[in-house]
Amino acid sequence: MSTPLYSLIRTGALTLGVLGAATAAQAADKVVFATNWKAQAAHGGFYQALADGTYRQYGLEVEIRQGGPQVNNRPLLPAGKIDFLMTGNLLHSFDNVKNGVPVVAVASMFQKDPQALMAQPGQGYLKFTDLTRAPVAFIAKDAQFSWWAWLKADYGFKDEQLRPYNYNLGPFLADKRSIQQAYAVEEPISVQKQGGFKPQVFLLADHGYSTYSTTIEARVDTVQKNPELVKRFVEASIVGWNNYLYGDRSKADALILKENPEMDAATLQQSVALMKELGVVDSGDSLKLGLGAMKPERVKDFYDKMVRAGLYKAGDVDLSRVATYQFVNQGLGLELKRKLTGGK
Repeated sequence: MSTPLYSLIRTGALTLGVLGAATAAQAADKVVFATNWKAQAAHGGFYQALADGTYRQYGLEVEIRQGGPQVNNRPLLPAGKIDFLMTGNLLHSFDNVKNGVPVVAVASMFQKDPQALMAQPGQGYLKFTDLTRAPVAFIAKDAQFSWWAWLKADYGFKDEQLRPYNYNLGPFLADKRSIQQAYAVEEPISVQKQGGFKPQVFLLADHGYSTYSTTIEARVDTVQKNPELVKRFVEASIVGWNNYLYGDRSKADALILKENPEMDAATLQQSVALMKELGVVDSGDSLKLGLGAMKPERVKDFYDKMVRAGLYKAGDVDLSRVATYQFVNQGLGLELKRKLTGGK
């Protein structure tokens, strides 16, 4: 029987350092954090912590490296080229453990995966299960081999519906009865711009797709040898996300627009509104445990669903090595949120 990762991490004479103002007086530790796509509102809390000086207050000099269609930052973490990585969901973490990649999730900034299906209004799709009747589903190849398998197993969607989604909204807009995958805080905004209507959005997370999303991964050796550094990065990011959602995000948005000229201010504003409306970042456990919250029972729940969908076999993944929970679930940011929202 393998020893749980969090037990391994806690062994030895490892002492967490004093954070906050005391840390700021020390020389800043240089940290490279890579994302999985171009700068956008869904990365806003990280840019907030950089732009407003929160990382610096935690004794960190952070460089954020964007991902993108031609950029794959994932191999850089185990190779030691970056210190932390933002990943999409727990499927990446399961694959890491299965393949012996020595990295671990240390926080989840999104309580809900923003992956969704969207449909045009007035087509009789009143509830999620109605989407199984759609004659056409525009789904990208990578999704066909991930969450689409879950939709088939748990809801009866069929491969006969599939058509390739190449990140062009044209086919969906032209076929009123079709459905299409969507990143819930991005594509619906584009549909409104290009199609002139507000699509129906069905968030997979609201129908059982229980993965965490926008997780922060670190190397196992970093967590074991320098947990104080991981703690500071995670906590500063949590503060950043609270300030981005509920405070003045103007500096962060300015930095995002500078880093990604393809983005625009109106889209950032709409994306943040959708994140709040859908409870993507702050809902469920984070309401009591603080942003970044993760629980082992939810990791197991999602894994069991992926086994049922045929993506893994029971026992393929040692779930104790997927995530460590020592840096989250402590209520950090709840008081800040209360102050920013006036107690709401």
